[in-house]
Amino acid sequence: MVSTERRSWAALMALCACFFMVMLDSTIVTVAIPAILTGLDASLNEVIWVNSVYLLANTVPLLLTGRLGDRYGPKRVLLVGLVIFLGASLWCGLATSAGSLIAARAVQGLGAAAMTPQTLTFITRLFPPEKRGTPIAVWGAVAGVATITGPVVGGLLVEQFGWQWIFLLNLPIGAVGLLIALVFLPDWLPNGRIRFDTLGAMLASTGLGALVFGLQNGQHYHWGTVVGPLGVPHVIGIGLLLLGGFIIWQRRMTDEPLVPLGLFANPTFAFANLTHGALGFAVTGMFLPLVIYVQSVLGLGPVESSLLCAPMAVAAGAAAIVAGRVGGKHLIMSGLGALAGGTVLIAALAEPDTPPMLLVPGLVIAGVGIGLVYAPLTAAATFGLPGHLVGAASGVFNTSRQVGGVLGSATTGLLLQVGLSVSVPEAARQTAKSLPPRYVEEFVRRVSDAANTASQFRETGPQVPADWSPSIAERVRDLATDAYALGFTNAAKATLVLPVVVLVLGILCAAGIQPPSGNAKDVDYRPEGATP
Repeated sequence: MVSTERRSWAALMALCACFFMVMLDSTIVTVAIPAILTGLDASLNEVIWVNSVYLLANTVPLLLTGRLGDRYGPKRVLLVGLVIFLGASLWCGLATSAGSLIAARAVQGLGAAAMTPQTLTFITRLFPPEKRGTPIAVWGAVAGVATITGPVVGGLLVEQFGWQWIFLLNLPIGAVGLLIALVFLPDWLPNGRIRFDTLGAMLASTGLGALVFGLQNGQHYHWGTVVGPLGVPHVIGIGLLLLGGFIIWQRRMTDEPLVPLGLFANPTFAFANLTHGALGFAVTGMFLPLVIYVQSVLGLGPVESSLLCAPMAVAAGAAAIVAGRVGGKHLIMSGLGALAGGTVLIAALAEPDTPPMLLVPGLVIAGVGIGLVYAPLTAAATFGLPGHLVGAASGVFNTSRQVGGVLGSATTGLLLQVGLSVSVPEAARQTAKSLPPRYVEEFVRRVSDAANTASQFRETGPQVPADWSPSIAERVRDLATDAYALGFTNAAKATLVLPVVVLVLGILCAAGIQPPSGNAKDVDYRPEGATP
């Protein structure tokens, strides 16, 4: 007969498999952006939405799905989420248009939202407080390694099998996780019914959705009209008002609010969530410009770019092992500082002709930083959680990371598109000085148009008028490549400043995390007579 402890560790394997897929899919798309752009003839904005809609759909329901686990049992909610996630992964792999892929990713995000809070809830129930450090370290290490592994695995799959396999990979991993979960996860059920805060869920979801939509599509709509009299600034304003209304409503709710604001009376929990949000913002925000830069400017293929990121993943894994044994807010602050320092080094070295290997030290430093943060931050946030609030707290903690990731993806994508609209035409004008004057304006226009479509990823470059001589056409294509490389590099370097600024704010938040108090209590909220 399998001992209780061994069953708990076997159950942890299933939880880690689920969480690994969720985190992997938050970054795996970035390395496939050029392939998806050309394969589906999509725009850069559409492909950014492939990633952002997953993060958004994974974020908005987290507060609710944490409560669903409290009401119906975490095992049942996790299994439903896993089935939805796997079905949507198959849909993603079979998608033949950008719209279909975006819709599939939204459903995939909903499945991920059902799973994520249950993984942390299970850890707090499966292991007593005195034995919880190692499982939380493992959970945190999975988060860090999966986030970095996404581009590595994605590059290998795109090169060998096609971009569709970055989604189909989930099927075997999920099948194994599903089998282990069915056998080893205990089916805890709540003692009493929990009332849902329907109005709170609607305010939070619509508010966050409107805010991210406005930020993500501002440049796409030229900050003007979206539909009828409704413009981008109106959408963002509505989102902020709804989120403000959500906070007010939560303060008034005394019976089962969606987010029990009493959780934030604990300064450590509050600062840990702010830090988690900053980390999610920075990690998601840095990958978008970095991956496109190494592929479209430096000319690396998916496999080469994944191998370039491999040392980063190894460094994150090694650092996570150390972090799980050491812990503490100073380790968290050091990790955030290392991630910021690595990002600054990458931005400083990035040029159109930078040797790719020159970026490796910055990537390794960033990887070490990511690995140092997740486990001790999770341990700090979950220490001494009241039993009756553990589901809600898990939802809040994961929501903070996902909100950061959504905003990081949206604002970084926005800055990158704005940067391209400014830097590419400027670079084209500089490059066009060697052309005859009558070709200059046409050259600048065509290069600028290509920078906002999939054209810049095609070997032929932007189209040239048929009446141009072959010698001029060839010269123009070479100059167009140089102009795009210079313009995108400048835009990417400027974009990477934002994640660094957010990381500095994250360090300030981490300074507020207090070490665990020896008399803190962890309330066991399992139903009476339940067996771990």
